[in-house]
Amino acid sequence: MTQPVRIPHYINGAREQGSDARLAPVFNPASGAQSGTISLADQATVDAAVAAAKAAFPAWAATSPMRRARVMFKLRDLVEANADQLAAQITAEHGKTHGDALGEVQRGLEVIEFACGIPQLLKGETTENIGAGVDALSLRQPLGVVAGITPFNFPAMVPMWMFPIAIACGNTFVLKPSERDPSSSLLLADWLKQAGLPDGVFNVVHGDKVAVDALLAHPDVRALSFVGSTPIARYIYETGAHHGKRVQALGGAKNHMLVMPDADLEQTADALMGAGYGSAGERCMAISVAVAVGDKVADALVAALAPRVRALRIGPGMTTGMDMGPLITTQHRERVSGYVDLGVSEGAELVVDGRGHVVAGSELGFFLGGCLFDRVTEHMRIYKEEIFGPVLCIVRAADYEEGLRLINEHEYGNGTAIFTRDGDAARDFVQRVQVGMVGVNVPIPVPAAFHSFGGWKNSLFGDLHIYGPDGVRFYTKLKAVTSRWPTSIRSGAQFVMFTGE
Repeated sequence: MTQPVRIPHYINGAREQGSDARLAPVFNPASGAQSGTISLADQATVDAAVAAAKAAFPAWAATSPMRRARVMFKLRDLVEANADQLAAQITAEHGKTHGDALGEVQRGLEVIEFACGIPQLLKGETTENIGAGVDALSLRQPLGVVAGITPFNFPAMVPMWMFPIAIACGNTFVLKPSERDPSSSLLLADWLKQAGLPDGVFNVVHGDKVAVDALLAHPDVRALSFVGSTPIARYIYETGAHHGKRVQALGGAKNHMLVMPDADLEQTADALMGAGYGSAGERCMAISVAVAVGDKVADALVAALAPRVRALRIGPGMTTGMDMGPLITTQHRERVSGYVDLGVSEGAELVVDGRGHVVAGSELGFFLGGCLFDRVTEHMRIYKEEIFGPVLCIVRAADYEEGLRLINEHEYGNGTAIFTRDGDAARDFVQRVQVGMVGVNVPIPVPAAFHSFGGWKNSLFGDLHIYGPDGVRFYTKLKAVTSRWPTSIRSGAQFVMFTGE
């Protein structure tokens, strides 16, 4: 058996093994075998990473936007050239299929491409002659040391949603990736160095709550981005704000798809399969609830979905032709299975039961088959809570208004979709639904990189969404300058506030 590899931190341009005081295992979810070991960062490790970032900040902030953009262009080329290697690393530690991992890399790459345009994105505004001989202008300047805390489900994409824009804006960065699949961040660190990024501008520390709390309390960390569950997002936001930091904390989701009577049921069923079971349901934008308008639609939808769910090809992510890989850990598999048990006890109809699914040749892997519930009601916990696994719930609504009410009254407001041929219904849905990201016949409406990603309600804590224009706003501070240059004309002392008149 292959010995687990030691996975280092990355501080000031070099790999650091870290202390042996607290170690944690990293697993291959498909085999169940331990593939690596990480040192969980202590306060001293976090301090070292922040100190490196702080020392690198003045020179990096003074680097021209064009030079910073050139680093992003080179990083883009390296990620694109090595996408297969990065995807394989994601699959090895997360478990998602290799094709799905390649899609993750592509969506992250698009944000790097957006960051390549930083000279244009940092342009301020100027107004000439707001008063006699007086001009006004605005500047966007970097914050300093910023940090990112990222989840296990997208170990490459979510970091790429953060650091390219932060660094291109002139900040330095400390990344705390998930301790469950940490190695992708090190590949990105290596490629950033190859792209010409100075040492200390990008750092990686592996760890748990100790590292998180150290970043939250550190006086030299000016801002922090987070993606994860809602309870932790709320904690990150409240704690970071208490310590005077700018925070964007993206939380959980319970994304609904409203299926109208005129929807193409075959197209809808195919969309639900990918949106509900892709990446084993471990996506914050997964569709986990399908709201069928009318019993006729619900019956037809269940009839179309059930054989598809039973036919899911489940196995190791590097095996060709798989639809779904394992869950991230055996503990998470048991948690999701527990929700299936709960749904049965709550009275929902379990149409397809994926519990106990075994993959031949990978019997120790963390696999769970696709699960499909019908006749789920809004009072059940499997409806209210985020399961984060391959479990799709069918809720029956009497009409459009009831379906819209269900979505709007749910505590989460991350993503949603409507499937219909009716333009009037779609337009009304877009206008009235209380959710941050909306799809019309698009099951996973993740915005393109030049827009911004974020939900509403308990799915987002903070005022600014992630990446896109909001990303530039988050990682910069606005400075307004009003200037007058001496002339031969003297007007005497002024004792009232300048008004521009």
